[in-house]
Amino acid sequence: MAIGLGATCSGCDITIVDLGEKLLDLFGSFEIVFWPTAQDQKLDQLREMADGSIDVALYHGSIANSENVEMAELLRKKSKMLIAFGACACNGGVPGLANITTTEKLFEKVYKSTPSTSNEEATLPLEKTGIQGHTLTLPRKMDTVVCLSDIVEVDYYLPGCPPETELVEEALNAIVSDKLPPRGAVLAPDRILCDECPRKREEKKIQKIYRHFEVTPDPEKCLLEQGMLCMGIATRAGCGAKCIKVNIPCRGCMGPTSEVNDQGAKAMAAVASVIGLDNEEQMNDEDVQKLMDQIKDPLGTFHMFSLPCSTLRRRVVTE
Repeated sequence: MAIGLGATCSGCDITIVDLGEKLLDLFGSFEIVFWPTAQDQKLDQLREMADGSIDVALYHGSIANSENVEMAELLRKKSKMLIAFGACACNGGVPGLANITTTEKLFEKVYKSTPSTSNEEATLPLEKTGIQGHTLTLPRKMDTVVCLSDIVEVDYYLPGCPPETELVEEALNAIVSDKLPPRGAVLAPDRILCDECPRKREEKKIQKIYRHFEVTPDPEKCLLEQGMLCMGIATRAGCGAKCIKVNIPCRGCMGPTSEVNDQGAKAMAAVASVIGLDNEEQMNDEDVQKLMDQIKDPLGTFHMFSLPCSTLRRRVVTE
């Protein structure tokens, strides 16, 4: 087995380690031949491996620079089975929110204008830099962040930020026992999170939208019907509704079910369906606009983990 990474926080590595003693049992079936996060290995070692010599490869992280592309292409070339591991690989993840701007503007913000930045010479990352007769290189930042499947062919998808340890164990056991579903499947339940949620829905309408720190919700009732933007109705089950059980609305990290084309659009439609007055009268346009203005970050709310694979994909910059 090989575990490679792209644009990632490496939380996906942690969920593998969280298998604990079960990981030792799995080592009886898998030999880890490449895992830079856990072992002192370099990309050259992966390059030198024979094509198709790796039985299973996990790739976590989105594709945001030239090195991510190379890692994805190498894992595809060297492995018999490639799994998109985690929300970033499956749907673009949080790094995909960089698609609302350009690399130039992103670098300007990060390296020049943030309050904590100390960069008097306004130095920006360069692909090549000469120092004392040597050339140092950095990967080229891509202007558009994409998913793993946009670069290479993917055999299976295991979503989540990070994937639930239980789902990881089930997936690895399915590989060992040769009981995987048809190629291209998502290794998680194909139903919405609301099916796992213990809260009760009362078909109530909302007249105000709250951020999660602005209100203490009723632990028995649907968060969306209490005015909290919960993505559960547009998100795949499989996490056990852990966030919802501690009064935190679902953010959508498990991605959409097979019946949803655009997770963010589905969630927006769900919010629209619960807007109204208690007497079932319709709000006027001004009332609806005031309500929608309460959503502080619509794009980050509805497409936090899925912008690169959405209908939008990225903002079109015309300046």
